[in-house]
Amino acid sequence: MNNSNLLKTILITLGARNVRDLVRYVRYLSEYRDFKHSLRNTANRFEMKFSDRWPCLDDRTTTTTFDRHYVFHTAWAARCLKTINPERHVDISSSLFFGSIVSAFVPIDFYDYRPAELNLSQLQSRHADILHLPFADASVSSLSCMHVVEHIGLGRYGDPFDPDGDLKAMAELRRVLAMGGSLLFVVPLGTSAKIMFNAHRVYSYDQVLTCFEGFDLVEFALIPEDKRDGSLIYNAHKEELAGQEYACGCFWFRKIC
Repeated sequence: MNNSNLLKTILITLGARNVRDLVRYVRYLSEYRDFKHSLRNTANRFEMKFSDRWPCLDDRTTTTTFDRHYVFHTAWAARCLKTINPERHVDISSSLFFGSIVSAFVPIDFYDYRPAELNLSQLQSRHADILHLPFADASVSSLSCMHVVEHIGLGRYGDPFDPDGDLKAMAELRRVLAMGGSLLFVVPLGTSAKIMFNAHRVYSYDQVLTCFEGFDLVEFALIPEDKRDGSLIYNAHKEELAGQEYACGCFWFRKIC
């Protein structure tokens, strides 16, 4: 076996993706040995076996990393909901972090195609198909659907393939929202609209406004894909989407007609 094949075999055996990973893993093994040796000078409160190892090789960063879309859009929505201050809020398939935390302050009815087995006070988790929501026309006064619609009809979560699934989902949101009611709506935005099959769609700003024609846009916040100062831009303008491929648009709509 030549050196190239030997290196590939070692990488595959260790689960390393490249030489850089291999170097880090060798360092990890050295640190494992040194730390285990240091346990001899302690009260042996824990056992430490090589078979229980759990290498974490990506966490030594100068700042804490996070998913910008999901941290910022849920933070934005929670602040909107504080202003809206509804007696009860209905959420359609958004992040469970949003519903589970905000339900400490506002009762939340969470609906998903794949209902979550959650048991928390003031949080109800139920099954629903976003294409056929179980609500009467104009009956929901406080509603959210965030980072959801872009997936509908692409089959990613076991739903039927439908090129217009997102349009049908947005029609259902419009149908059930009460007059004067608030909708918190979040989707990926970019300079151009595209489908990244089968993960999601990316919308243009104007596409979203067209889908909710007749609604008042109370607030538009933008989460740019690049790390600008502040990162979450309140009262953003669509011109700030220039050059963006996978930003995140946060729309607070109010139904006025």
